[in-house]
This record gives sequence, structure tokens and C-alpha cells, in this order.
Amino acid sequence: MTVLAPCRLEVLVEEPSAEEALKTLLPKIVPGVAFEIIPFNGKSDLLRKLPVRLRDYTYYWAETGLRIVVLLDRDDDDCAELKNRLVEIAREAGLPADATLFRIVIEELEAWFLGDVPALHAAYPKVPPSLGSQTKFRDPENVSGGAWEGLEHVLQKHGYHRKGLQKVRAASEITPHMDIENNRSKSFQVFRDGLRRLVKEGN
Repeated sequence: MTVLAPCRLEVLVEEPSAEEALKTLLPKIVPGVAFEIIPFNGKSDLLRKLPVRLRDYTYYWAETGLRIVVLLDRDDDDCAELKNRLVEIAREAGLPADATLFRIVIEELEAWFLGDVPALHAAYPKVPPSLGSQTKFRDPENVSGGAWEGLEHVLQKHGYHRKGLQKVRAASEITPHMDIENNRSKSFQVFRDGLRRLVKEGN
């Protein structure tokens, strides 16, 4: 009888800022679970290479306890259509549904940061704790002009990232302070809960 290995994660992301954020967030969400994060050169690069990479996983995912997570920004795509495309790629590769988790950040990764104003304030003390009560920032997924632009504006207004938002640096500065149980970003909540289910089912 084959003894399956404990669950471990391989997380595919489209850019280094997501890698930087998840290095801190994954141990908070699923403590003790081994993981590797693989960044790509943007969304199109990830989608282009995904079919081959998923086919490679079919040879050893079960025996190694591997679970695959793909995290993408929605950008201008239809969320349901993009999700269906990812599921179809996995099906054609031969991976079962319980081996994969596809999650789409409804806006951008910055929506996760705007969803945790106390973390923003801890990282950048001049950002007011009341930011989340302002009309523009009440829904991190629907910030006028976009989450990336909204976060950049807030930080620059209060004297941070004056030369433009440095995404990797912002991720490294904000995520250590994030409270994963109390984030107002819906896409973060869905990612967190889906990841926990995936790990639970894999152990």
C-alpha cells in the first residue's frame, strides 16, 4: 500500500509582488504546510505556460501530496470565463479538481492591502486608521480608478512611495501586519478559505 506524503503547496503567481506577499501570508493562513511560490513574467506568461506545467504535475502530484494553487488578477477579463478557462486547462492536463485551486483577485493584489487598513496604518503610520470608512475605500474590490492607483494615491498623499508605488516593497512592508481573519477584501476571504479547504482535503 502506498503511503501518501503530507500535503504541500506549489503556488503559481503572475508577478514578484504576489510572491512577496504570499511568503508572509501563507504561513499565517495554513501554518506548518510546506510551500513553494513560482512567479511568472505577468499573467499572459503564466497562462501560456500553464498547460505544460499542469501536465508535468500529473506524474507525481498524488504520491508527493502536492496541491497546486494558481493566483491571477482579473484585470479586464470576465471572472467566470477566466475561472472556467483555468479549470478546463487542468481537466485537459489530467489533474482532478481536488488537486488544484484557482483563485482570481477581483481587482488587484492591492485590494487585499486596502482590505486591512490597520495593517496599512501599522506599516505606514501617517495613513489614517479611518481610511476604510471613507466612501472611496469602503469596498476594496471597487476602488474608483483601481486598487493599485488608490493605494498609490493614499501612500503618496501621506508621504510614502513618493516616486511611485513599489509593489514588491509595499508587499514586504504591509503583509507582516495583516490580520488574515479580518480582511474586508472579498477575494482575499475566498482565497484564504479555499486554501484551507484544499489543504484539509489533501491531508
